[in-house]
Order: sequence, then C-alpha cells, then structure tokens
Amino acid sequence: MQPKLLIIGFVWPEPHSSAAGSRMMQLIQLFRSENYRITFASAAARSERAADLETLDITSVSITLNCSSFDDFIIKLQPDVVLFDRFMIEEQFGWRVAEHCPDALRVLDTEDLHCLRKARQEAFKKGVPFENSYLYNDVAKREIASIYRCDLSIMISEAEMDIMTQVFKVNPSLLYYLPFLLEPISKETKVKFPDFSSRAHFITIGNFLHPPNYQSVLYLKQHLWPLIRKQLPDAELHIYGAYPSEKVMQLNDQRQGFHILGVAKDVSEVMQSARVCLAPLQFGAGLKGKLIDAMQNGTPCVMSSIAAEGMFGDCQANGFIADQATEFVNSAVALYTNEALWSGTSANGFQVLTTRFQRLDFQSDFLELIHDLRSILKAHRQENFIGQLLQHHLLKSTTYMSKWIEEKEKSKKD
Repeated sequence: MQPKLLIIGFVWPEPHSSAAGSRMMQLIQLFRSENYRITFASAAARSERAADLETLDITSVSITLNCSSFDDFIIKLQPDVVLFDRFMIEEQFGWRVAEHCPDALRVLDTEDLHCLRKARQEAFKKGVPFENSYLYNDVAKREIASIYRCDLSIMISEAEMDIMTQVFKVNPSLLYYLPFLLEPISKETKVKFPDFSSRAHFITIGNFLHPPNYQSVLYLKQHLWPLIRKQLPDAELHIYGAYPSEKVMQLNDQRQGFHILGVAKDVSEVMQSARVCLAPLQFGAGLKGKLIDAMQNGTPCVMSSIAAEGMFGDCQANGFIADQATEFVNSAVALYTNEALWSGTSANGFQVLTTRFQRLDFQSDFLELIHDLRSILKAHRQENFIGQLLQHHLLKSTTYMSKWIEEKEKSKKD
C-alpha cells in the first residue's frame, strides 16, 4: 500500500525566496522518490511566490490554528508519517497528531536551531562574544521539548548536531543529520559558466524577512563596503533578496555602487554574472543557502565564520572566512583582483558540493531509517521516556489552551 506523508508547513514553500523553501522542496522530492502520497497543509497565507505543489501531484490543504477542524482532517487522512516544519508547528499541531494518529511517525524538520539563532542575536545585541550560556533561553526549552516529543528530528548542520548531543545531551537516536540535498553538476555545465574576466562586481543575497540578512547588509553598508569601494572605486555591490522593506530600500546608494535590487528572478543568472559573493553574517544558524547558490555557480565567497559554519567539513572553502573587518575587506579585494586565486577557490566550491551535499549520498539511508522506525515505533518510543513525559504534559496544557481559544473565537462570532 502506498504510504502517506502529511507535511504541516510553517509557510507554503517558496524555493526561489529562501533556503528554507528550497530545503522543503528537497524533502518533498526525497519522499516522492519513495512513492509516498504527500499532503501539504499550512495555516499560513499563500503568496504568489509559493511553489505549485499540485504539479507535483501533492495535495494542498489550508488548515486553521486552534480549531478542531484539523482533528476531522487528520482522522480522515490517517497519515503514516507526519513532518512538522519547525518546532512551532509541532507545538501547535503535535498533540492533535498524537491524539488522533498515535501510530504515525512524527518527524521534526528543525530547519536550523532557532535557539542558537536567538542566542547569537542576543549576544550580538549586547555587543559581547557569544558563549554557550546564551543557549539556555526560553526558545531552547520549547525547541528541545519539541525534539523530545518527536520520534526523529532532522538536523541540517553537523555543528548543530554537536550542540544537541554535547551541550544539551539529547540522545543521538532522536536526531538525524540531513544537509542540503543537491544534484551533481556536470562537467559540461561547469565549462559553460562565465570565467573571471567575464564577470564583474560583488553580490550578496538573502530573504529580508530573515533578520540576519538585514543586519548583514547593514554591516556591509556602514563598515565593509566603503573600505572595499575605496580600493575598487569602479566596483558595485548588487544586493538581492525577497521582501525588502522600506528601511532596506533606504540603504540603496547609487553613487557608492550599493544597489538594492529586490528579488532575483534567476539566482543562477545573477550569481554567474558576479565575480565575488559577500556573506558577513553576524548571527544566525543552519546552513546558508547563499553559499550553496554561490558554489553551484562557480562564484567564490568571503564569509564570516557564522556563515561558514557546518558548510565545509574537511574541505577547502570556496573563498575566505574572515570575521574582522580589515581581513574581510582585504580578502574580498584579493579575490576580486587575482584571477589564479579566484579560479582555485571557485574549484573548491564544486569539490565541496560533490563531497558533502549530493542527494544520492543521503537518500537511501534516510528513507531506510524512516522505514525502520515505522516498524519498531513502539520500542523506539519506550526508549524515549522524556518524550513521553513531555507529550503527556503537552496534552494536558496545550490541549485545554487550544480548546479555550477555539471556544473564545466561537463566542465572538455568536
């Protein structure tokens, strides 16, 4: 019988707007390869940038928060596997899934560790170095509770796997490392990419709804770009990203070659036209889609250590990792002006993609694990007593809070 997968999305996937959207489409393709019948449900509004899931034979369903209509929906669907898109979705719907489909395998896609992003942002705001004490925040308590309540949590970064197992002591049996899942780039495709002399200017890219991306652009505007421009007066910085706000657009400065260009219609096209990608992220978590985009198009990068985290393993970076402004600027200028250096780091990027992010290197093992967990689900849960405990208390607390909200909304309508 064809297995059924229900994905409950925080948003409808927008693969051309964010790394999270691309990641979700990769997971969808993974389960499609195993012939799962997939339903994607979300309580979010659907934008014009959302992927057309129906063309992939995926059923799309709009659901409502704090409403028993979801109970009717999932009772009828009876999925074999439920994938929660981020811990907030598990908080909202996990107890309903557990109550009405207790035999469904519950999988959490963390996207990135929200508690790590929050911790780094707090340290950044205070102007102090990050240390592990910042990890013990309220977001961590919620996120790790969600990880325990699920049967398996997908981690996108090896660095975040280490934080979970070494700092928070989460049992590794509840975690699975599954990075970006990419298709190989053929030699024929690589040789068609523009070379050093055919490219010009710098690029940075990222969804502006994501606070680390805005802060990165602000840092470029105020500190890094004036120094780069001083050495390269004819160079321009082209800044792409979906959902630019008014405060983002106000950073546009034609005279200084600082161009806010909004969403890129074709990421590959703009990335291949640029000579160097800049990613001076000062806080954040997870793997950075902008670095993947750069490597897939042969574009070397200068990046912060936070941007590079979890990306390269034992491989050579496709450029330079620099956290100090002077080092970052000098690295950017060197890559921009030295063709041999540029060519070598561009080649490094292709090696990283081949070594660390090939879909076929992960697909079989992951799907086999999903199959095995479904077959031993009762025993697997018995080994996770903390998860049982947290599920018990969630059912007691969140259930009644949700029902109270539902009744309150009904009374308003009456």
